[in-house]
Amino acid sequence: MGKLDGKIAIVTGAARGIGRTIAEHLAREGADVAVCDCQVEWLNDTVAAVQALGRKALAGAADVGSAAAVEAFVGQVLAQFGRVDILVNNAGITRDKLLIRMADEDWDQVIRINLTGAFLFSRACAKPMMKQRGGCMVNIASIIGLIGNAGQCNYAASKAGLIALSKSMAKELAGRGIRVNAVAPGFIVSKMTDALSDEVRSQMLAAIPAGRFGTADDVAKSVVFLASDDAAYVTGQVLSVNGGMVM
Repeated sequence: MGKLDGKIAIVTGAARGIGRTIAEHLAREGADVAVCDCQVEWLNDTVAAVQALGRKALAGAADVGSAAAVEAFVGQVLAQFGRVDILVNNAGITRDKLLIRMADEDWDQVIRINLTGAFLFSRACAKPMMKQRGGCMVNIASIIGLIGNAGQCNYAASKAGLIALSKSMAKELAGRGIRVNAVAPGFIVSKMTDALSDEVRSQMLAAIPAGRFGTADDVAKSVVFLASDDAAYVTGQVLSVNGGMVM
C-alpha cells in the first residue's frame, strides 16, 4: 500500500522538472493527481506518467496569478474527485536582474506567480479542506528565500514571502486539521545547472557539504513525507533540501 492511497492532490506548475516529478511521486504513493500549468498541452507527459502508475489524472490550463482561473480549476477538481487532500504550490518563475536594472514588470510578474499564485490556490483549497476537516499544503520555496541572492531580489522576496505565508496559514488552519509546510530546495539538477561551465559548477559544489547537486527526486520525496501521515505532527515548518549548503 502507498502512503497516500485514496488521496486527491493538486500540483501547480507540473509540466516539467520538479513539478512533474512531484506529481509522479504522489501518484506512485497512491494519490490521484490534478495538475495545471500555463498551457494544458504541456502537461501531456505528466498525465501519461501518472496514468502509467495506475492513478487518475486531471490536467488543466491555469494562470495561477488569476483568482478566477484558480477558482475554476479547483472547482473542476472538486467536480471530478469530490475533495482535495493535498495541495503542492510549485509554480514559479525567475526574472533575474540587479536591483537598479529590474523593471517593475520583472518584480510584479515574479511576485504574482510565485507568491500570489500560492495564496490564491491555498485560499481556494482551504475552503473544501476546512469542510472535510483535514488536508495538507506544501509550498515549494527556496534557500534563496532564506539567505537572499544578488540579482534575485524579486525571487528572494517571493520565496521568503512564501515561507511566511506557510507559517501564518499553519497557525490559522491547524484547528481544522490542515497542515501547511514549505520545502526549500538548494541547487537542483536542471537545464540551468547543466549549462554551467565546469568552473562555476566546481564553485557551487564546493559550497555544498554533500558534494553534489540535489535532484528533483530529492525534493519530491520530501513533499511525499510532508503530505503523508508520517508527518501528522509537522506543521509550520521549512524543510531545507540542500545537501547542507544552508544550515
